[in-house]
Amino acid sequence: MRIHIATDHAGLDFSTHLQEHLTAAGHEVIDHGPTEYDPIDDYPAFCINAAAAVVRDQQAGVEALGIVFGGSGNGEQIAANKVKGVRAALVWSESTALLARQHNDANVIAMGARQHTVEEATSFIDTFIAEPFSFEERHVRRIAQLAEYEATGDIAGKNVDH
Repeated sequence: MRIHIATDHAGLDFSTHLQEHLTAAGHEVIDHGPTEYDPIDDYPAFCINAAAAVVRDQQAGVEALGIVFGGSGNGEQIAANKVKGVRAALVWSESTALLARQHNDANVIAMGARQHTVEEATSFIDTFIAEPFSFEERHVRRIAQLAEYEATGDIAGKNVDH
């Protein structure tokens, strides 16, 4: 699987470890930055580039997921979710990693590098990558509603306020 990864200065050490771990596990890892420590760097472009690459790959039929992280993971998740077609989930446990894939078909996860050990983060990522989407009707329906809103600004029959 192709894994797109991005961070900011807070997650640079995690990024190096995760790239080595994921490559050793047989994944193709694409690093969207940063490549060196800068305590005042900005995460949005790194995360948006990783998220956009996931969408492009998936649209081209390439099996791909994304991982974005920073101090808390919140800003990185917000940045990734600005990309049309991305469903980025904030993950803080194996359970949330599992459910992000099973129920939400998340294609990007966000994590806080200052919130977890490298071992914990690696476990969450391995869980996320290994877990397939459940394809349960209720989850398919809900994801379709999100995609409809993203495309049209409405969800037919669901009384979305304008």
